[in-house]
Amino acid sequence: MSYPAQSILLRSAGETSSHLLASALKALHWWLNIPTLMFLVMLAAMLFRPPDLKAFPIDRIAFLALIILVCLRFLLRWDSFRTNPVTWPLLAFLLLGFWGALTQPYDAQVWSVFAAKYVVPFVCFHVAAVVFRDEGSRRALEVFLLCVLVYLSAISVFWLASATSLIFPTFINDPGIGIHFDRARGPFLQAVANGVCLNLLGLTALDCYRRKKVYRVIGIFLLFAVPLALFATKTRAVWISGALSTLALLRFGSGPIRRVAIGICVAGALSAGVISIYRVNETSVSERLLDRSPVDFRSEMYRAGWQMFTEKSFLGWGNEWNIQPEVEKRVRSFHPEYYVFHNTFLELAVERGVLGLGVYAWLLICLFRLRNYCRELPEIDTPFCNAHFRALWPLLLLVYLANAIAVVMNYQFVNAILFTIAGILAANSSNPAKLENLQRSWAASA
Repeated sequence: MSYPAQSILLRSAGETSSHLLASALKALHWWLNIPTLMFLVMLAAMLFRPPDLKAFPIDRIAFLALIILVCLRFLLRWDSFRTNPVTWPLLAFLLLGFWGALTQPYDAQVWSVFAAKYVVPFVCFHVAAVVFRDEGSRRALEVFLLCVLVYLSAISVFWLASATSLIFPTFINDPGIGIHFDRARGPFLQAVANGVCLNLLGLTALDCYRRKKVYRVIGIFLLFAVPLALFATKTRAVWISGALSTLALLRFGSGPIRRVAIGICVAGALSAGVISIYRVNETSVSERLLDRSPVDFRSEMYRAGWQMFTEKSFLGWGNEWNIQPEVEKRVRSFHPEYYVFHNTFLELAVERGVLGLGVYAWLLICLFRLRNYCRELPEIDTPFCNAHFRALWPLLLLVYLANAIAVVMNYQFVNAILFTIAGILAANSSNPAKLENLQRSWAASA
């Protein structure tokens, strides 16, 4: 090949490489400028990819991509990691969970539970604190959560009306995946997770309604659909927590919120009348109310768990590798493949003893105190950070804890939502001048 031909080929290759590099840098720049969108994509991936679904792990990939994005933005801005009082109990839990997973034979399920219980809350809390700094990003999150509430309510009502052909994704109708096929379980494939999420999102939607950011049609739909959806979960813990949260709104809510609570009571009564007249799932609901087998099993598990806690009360029994054989010796009336305590506090007491319970109490105290953090700021009626939402925050925590008494909160989407809101509240603990500078700095890098 002659020298001019080689020169032309080299020049062409160099130009192609330059174009590819420029395109890659533009794509990277665009990607670094969409932290809010990436966070919402991660939440959507967690919503539609439950752990029991044997499919491509899009939720883990989106989660990792968000972490990389935020880390790169920190490096490019030469920023520093900011802690909060909630950081330290979350970190302690993360280390305890990591040690428990590390000190037993490898099991993919163990590491999946570790991620849902410890990694997701820690990351969502701290990433939300920097992603949702301005009102626009918080409004985007609010709209996303409202859309999720409408979706979960709709498919639960479809299930209650036996209109399963309208339920999407179709894997929700597959009895071979997950549990609670006989209830409205949503894309979580678990009725309790669906119920807790409906309750939490319903409470967050109240502030959106108060600020008149919800269309009237959507508001009327949710007024009737959310109570029906909670009823369709056929889960007593969800029913109790939903009723208690409604009573709390009636007693302590402001004028608009109290009117919504009254409307929920009326809508619930009307819905119950319609269900009774048309006998919608009447037999299955009656069987659920009278079913004693879950209560008997939980009583056995509670008794065995309490015995184990009293024997090793300070540091607990450690990981599941040690706990499962010991529980099997003590529970004789039931023989499931895997023993679950059905109580977050009891499981923690058995695994980590008083040490774990102390760390959890520390975390809860810090979370409840987030209600007071935004008071240093000028009062602005902005999503998640106004005085009315701060008044709702303890109720969200109480709904979460009320259900934690009946189940172990291993639901990654529920944990992600709760700790994302907690991170937003914590981010606004700075003084007004410092907060404004942080918002400008983060927005300038976008």
